[in-house]
Amino acid sequence: MEVLFSGLVGIFFAAALYLMMSKHIVRVMLGVAILGNSVNLLLFTAGRLTREAPPIIGLDADVLAAGSANPLPQALILTAIVISFSFFCFLLVLTYRSYQDLGTDDTDEMRVAEPKGEPLPPMGY
Repeated sequence: MEVLFSGLVGIFFAAALYLMMSKHIVRVMLGVAILGNSVNLLLFTAGRLTREAPPIIGLDADVLAAGSANPLPQALILTAIVISFSFFCFLLVLTYRSYQDLGTDDTDEMRVAEPKGEPLPPMGY
């Protein structure tokens, strides 16, 4: 089961990197969202996937049972979901405002700081 999830994490990372290398902002934004989900799945897989024993310490025990899953990655995933969702919302607003101001989502056409008719700055000392 963990091998299957590891392969899925690799596919998610590859798809996210492919989308993030695009020149369209919407694809980059979707790549960031997939990257956040792949990191969450990676953390989940690293915490052992078992159904035998829940990660709860009993009243008569001091430590977790040997076959139980690690609860720390599960807690980290809850925090990472909130952070990745807020980052995605920020990117969504940033993308929408840049499209409103510039009229395009193509990064090659977003040349406000570097207009095409201007000469290049000096390259040497």
